[in-house]
Formats: sequence, structure tokens, C-alpha cells
Amino acid sequence: MPNTLVECVPNFSEGRDAAKVDAIVEAMKIPGVYLLDREMDADHNRCVITLVGEPEAIQEAAIRGVGKAAELIDLTRHQGAHPRMGAADVVPFIPIDGVTIDDCVAMARHVGAEISRRFHIPVYLYEAAAATPERQNLENIRRGQFEGIRDEIATNPARKPDFGEPRVHPTAGATVVGARKFLIAYNVFLNTPDVAIAKKIAKAVRFSTGGLRFVKAAGFFVRGMAQVSMNLTDFEQTPVHRVFEFVKREAARYGVLPVSSEIVGLIPKLALEQAAEWFLQVENFDSSLILENRLAAVMSGKTAVGGLRAGIEPFIEQLAAPTATPGGGSASAASGAMAAGLAGMVASMSRGKKAYAQYECQLSETIARLAQLREELKSAIDADAGAYNAVMKAYKSAKESSDGGRAINAALQQATSVPLGVAEGAVEVAQIANRLKPITNPSMNSDLITAIALAKAALEGALANVAINLDAINPDSTEDEAFVSQARKRAAALHAQA
Repeated sequence: MPNTLVECVPNFSEGRDAAKVDAIVEAMKIPGVYLLDREMDADHNRCVITLVGEPEAIQEAAIRGVGKAAELIDLTRHQGAHPRMGAADVVPFIPIDGVTIDDCVAMARHVGAEISRRFHIPVYLYEAAAATPERQNLENIRRGQFEGIRDEIATNPARKPDFGEPRVHPTAGATVVGARKFLIAYNVFLNTPDVAIAKKIAKAVRFSTGGLRFVKAAGFFVRGMAQVSMNLTDFEQTPVHRVFEFVKREAARYGVLPVSSEIVGLIPKLALEQAAEWFLQVENFDSSLILENRLAAVMSGKTAVGGLRAGIEPFIEQLAAPTATPGGGSASAASGAMAAGLAGMVASMSRGKKAYAQYECQLSETIARLAQLREELKSAIDADAGAYNAVMKAYKSAKESSDGGRAINAALQQATSVPLGVAEGAVEVAQIANRLKPITNPSMNSDLITAIALAKAALEGALANVAINLDAINPDSTEDEAFVSQARKRAAALHAQA
């Protein structure tokens, strides 16, 4: 697998004809793209394809998938429980490794423009790629579905697409493309056919009508049962187990029970670890207690019989080697990740103890957030080195290209964004570590002090890299100038927080 990975989870309006889905998947099979999963649902009449791959390859794969869907799917004859507006209904890009959400926004805009140009399908941008706040929410764009958009797109300015003419493709409709964080499609089946109950529960659980943050929900009749169909847009802040317990409690109000649940597509391992910890009530649970996690760490060299030194020594030696990468940016990210790890350890050691029972919920939320920050900062170790290498490549290619300056600025912007993200993560880790002092075992204050010191080192190092890269940008457009200005403001604010 490559070092830069993007996930794409296109949803197509076909869940009954396996041959059509096979053809769509086949169209997306190109070098550098890997098929992780395919789900077909006849009741929803919808399929979800999960791909992962290199940025350029996965963009082309998504475009080809949309084109093949337009050939095979006729929305004028389509019926199913799930709302839809296009043969290729929604195409989200999700950062996995070595890329940022901003990178995925750029991909979404490129893909949207290409879909419109190649297939004459109007495209709307949503979530992080949305051009207006109203279009961040997919439901706002898809309101009225294919038929409603078809009737209004030419006359209602609010329906004007981001790419393409204001008219739907006669059979393929319109497509929504965007960039977002990892989403869990999670459905709960009830022991009743009364879909009105599922709709009431969905109204209670979804955020837009007063429910849980980062939850979208609707009620459907599926396989002879009422189903609460949900999208969890940030499972680390609103975990799966909390959603299930909420649905179970609401169902009891109507005298019904959940009989099963399902995952559509894939689910991160961390989400299942959170659920296991919640339902099993394991004291001082940590993901390293899982056999496969420990084995993976040993096999990857993160820990060894030879002691802790064996795990970190290769990285230190890489830093000492006479090569430009890894350098100070990677070291800053590693320092921030260690800070998050230390603070997480302190919180975990206090959670579950009688003396800190009143802080149980706060500690659990803190541990989850620190785990997320730790993973983000670890990813930035390689991302920083990759960004530097991209800058060097851009300088080298500039000699042979008339658009060399533009490529150099784009690479420098990415090389600025990575350490800016590290700086933001480091500030948050330091703030969390400070908040942990009064609610954790005082004998572990030295660990928190070390965590804060490491976070400050990460911040200073990251901001130094930001400054160097910003100074190297030679703005040749208003977009460049806006980026430099905004980045300097963010850096100054982070420095003030230090």
C-alpha cells in the first residue's frame, strides 16, 4: 500500500441487480485503487462501494464509476426506501493517511468538475467541500429527491448546481461530491413492522431535531421490520454504543426492542474497541490489551523483546542520518504524539478508581480525544516528510514546466498545512494535560508535566516549519495571498496560546 491513502465511498442507486453493480465496480478497477467492500441492499435499492487508493488514481476511479452508473441506472424507473437524487448518488472522499481534509476538498472539486464535463451530470458539493453553509448538509441538497430537483433546478436559484448546467441528466439525475471525516452507516432493526415508531425514534436521536451530536437518522420499513437508519459522522465524539443505547431507550417508550443492528460498509477498529469497553466494563481498558493489536505492534517494530529502545531507535537513527527527511517537522509530530500518549496514560490510570469516580465520564471522553490526537500526530510524522519531498520534486519539475511556480506554491502550501495541523494538535494536547492535573492521581503529575513539555516542543518546532514554508511562497494569485494571510493568523494565534 502507498504512503498516501484516500478512501472513497460512492453510493449508487442500485441494490438489486448484481450484474450492474459488478459492471460499476469493474469500471473503477484501475492501478493504485483497492476494493475494500461492497454492500447491496434490495430494500433500499442502493449499493455502497468502499475504495482506498492513491489520490490521483482514486479520483479517476470515482469518475469512471459515476460514468458507468449513468449508463446502467435509470432513475425514472428506480424505487427504493432510501432517498436518492442520482444514479451515482453521493461520492465522498475521506482522508486516511498522508493527506488532509483540505486535500480531499480539492479532490472533490476536481472530480465534480470532471463528472459534469464528461457526462453532463450536474454536481453539487457537500460537507467540507461545500461552497455555502447550506450545502454542508447532504439532506438539504437532496430534499425532494430526483423528481423534486428535476422540477426545480432550472427555476430555483437555490437548486443551481456547483458544476454543470441547471438541468438534471434525464436518467442519471444529479450527483453530490464532497469531503468528510470517516462516517459509520449504522442501522438498528426493531421487533415491529410499525415504521412510524422508527421515524419517531429517528427524530429523537438525530441532531437536527434535538438528538445526539453527529447523528443523522431516518425511519424505514426494511425486510418486514421497522428500521432506524443512521449515519454517525464523528464516532469518536458520539460513539456507536451511545447511539445504540439511546435507540434502545427510546424504543422502550413505545414497547418495542432492537432485535439486531447492521453496519453498511466498514467500521474503524477503534469504534468496536470503544463498544467493547463500554459493554464489557473492562477496568483500565486500553487497545494494547487486544492480542492482535499487541502482535501488530511487535511485528511492526513498535515494541520488542529487546526493550523500549528497540521500538524507537530506528526513528532516532533516521533523524540522525544525513538526509533531509525525516527532519524537524517529523520530530515535532512525534513529540506531540508522545505527549498525547503520556496524557492518555495518566487519564487511563485514574479512570475506574473510586477516588476519581465523579470524573469517570470526563476521563472517558478525554481518553477518546487523546487517542484521536495521538493517531493524527503519528500520521503527521510521515506526512511531513512526504510534504517536504513533494516540495523538492516541485522545484525540480519547475525547470521543465511553464506552470512551475504554481506547482511550487501548491507544494509549499501542503508543507505548511501539515505542521499547522501538528501545532493545533499540540496546543490541544497541552490544554488537556493541564485540565487533567486536578482530576487525576497527583503522583502522576510528573508525567503530565512531561507531556506538556513535549507538546510545547512540538508546537515550537511545527510553527518554525510553518514560518519557513510561508516565507518561501511567492504569491502569484489571490488564492495564494489568502492562504499565506490565513496561515500566518492561525500560527500567531497558536503561538499566543503557548
